[in-house]
Amino acid sequence: MSATKLKVVLTVKLPEPVETRMRELFNTTLWYDLSQMPRDRLLQAAQDCDVLVTSINDRIDAEFFDAAPERLKMIANFGVGYDHIDVVKGAEKGIIITNTPGVLTEDTAEMTMGLILAVSRRFVEGAEIVQKGEFSAWSPTFLLGRRVYGKRLGIIGMGRIGQALARRARAFGMSVHYHNRKPVSARISDELGATYWDDLDQMLSRMDVISINAPGGSSTYHLLSAERLAKLQPHALLVNTARGQIVDEQALAAMLREKRIAGVGLDVYEREPAINQELIGLPNAILLPHMASSTIEARTDMGDRVILNVKTFQDGHRPPDRVIPAML
Repeated sequence: MSATKLKVVLTVKLPEPVETRMRELFNTTLWYDLSQMPRDRLLQAAQDCDVLVTSINDRIDAEFFDAAPERLKMIANFGVGYDHIDVVKGAEKGIIITNTPGVLTEDTAEMTMGLILAVSRRFVEGAEIVQKGEFSAWSPTFLLGRRVYGKRLGIIGMGRIGQALARRARAFGMSVHYHNRKPVSARISDELGATYWDDLDQMLSRMDVISINAPGGSSTYHLLSAERLAKLQPHALLVNTARGQIVDEQALAAMLREKRIAGVGLDVYEREPAINQELIGLPNAILLPHMASSTIEARTDMGDRVILNVKTFQDGHRPPDRVIPAML
């Protein structure tokens, strides 16, 4: 690339320090609205920039790439996941795609552990009773939950976040089990005291808590189907801070209503931002607005990774966080 500043367009509002730094380094057009950039504006924005900084809300599909001009050289995604981007089509067009791996690990693991605790110990129900002024007296049988100490945690997806969650779970006295495409290294397995299950169905039927920490995409769509969800024990809890499409949400809602599962903690949804209305109002469901990585530190680190990728590309080098079809 030449020494001329790249024309960069943001499709999402970023933290102000990140935006300011991007304005200093690049010819940057900001998106000031907190809402998602409309589809027509997205397609229009791509026509007049070298780099488009996107988020999970943007559908970067075949239609997008077919309409993209030769000038567009890079999609710098503000986020780890890239299942909303047609990576294969982008590669065919010669457009570089990057993401921001490694910066959400601790935040997401914290939120996942928090949901496990909140669902197990019924935090939200208790807080609502106090807020409504309905707490009258302590009782031995009031709002009984279940301790997490000594319980079996089954982690689906033992990548960075799964491993960070396992470390936290071990500190709470849980035993760690996991299902993954392949076992983690012996060093990691020994550190975490983790038991590997190559058969997901076998693991599901034996766990007290299931945490989904796998990537999204076609390979994991409805990985937890109605048939698989039915293998969970009635006292089991399910937590999902990964991707909503991994779970058959309709089947999950039915299981909750019929008390065939004890509770869930969800931060992501199958048709996000739409929420399955059958989940709303269920006392055994804690529903959060996709906030697992919502910390000042994480958002700033994500922005720094975007800047690093774009600056590296502007300087004529390979961006460190490039996403290629072989990674799918």
